[in-house]
Amino acid sequence: MKKIVFSLGCAFFIILDQLSKFWIVSHIPLGDIKAFIPGFVSLTYLRNSGAAFSILQNQKWFFVLMTVLVIGYAIYYAIKHPQMSFWKQFALMFIIAGGIGNFIDRVRLSYVIDMIHLDFIDFAIFNVADSYLTIGVIVLVICLWKEENDGN
Repeated sequence: MKKIVFSLGCAFFIILDQLSKFWIVSHIPLGDIKAFIPGFVSLTYLRNSGAAFSILQNQKWFFVLMTVLVIGYAIYYAIKHPQMSFWKQFALMFIIAGGIGNFIDRVRLSYVIDMIHLDFIDFAIFNVADSYLTIGVIVLVICLWKEENDGN
């Protein structure tokens, strides 16, 4: 992936995350739940000042620092290794976009807007940026595992 495509991809996914949060805030009152795909996914509007599963509540500066470090390293790695596989670039793009999407919320609002509620399982309510981070980390782990196994 060329640097411009990588950068545009990151920007696209950040904008998509922010638009989803704007839509939720504009259309669903805080704390309300609206069926989206009945029995599967509902939409809600929650404010999360912590991390996944609402741990580490009200630790804004810790999250800001950790995000700057992780995203900074991911960007540095992407620049220094332009010939990495498509899947590793994809993973880094999702990690960067997800981290920046939630970073924007934390700096601007002091909390992250969460909205996706899985009706079929008892799971934390999350947002689009969280989905990017999860997918990016899973793909990156698979890439690293594959690289290590191919090297032996």
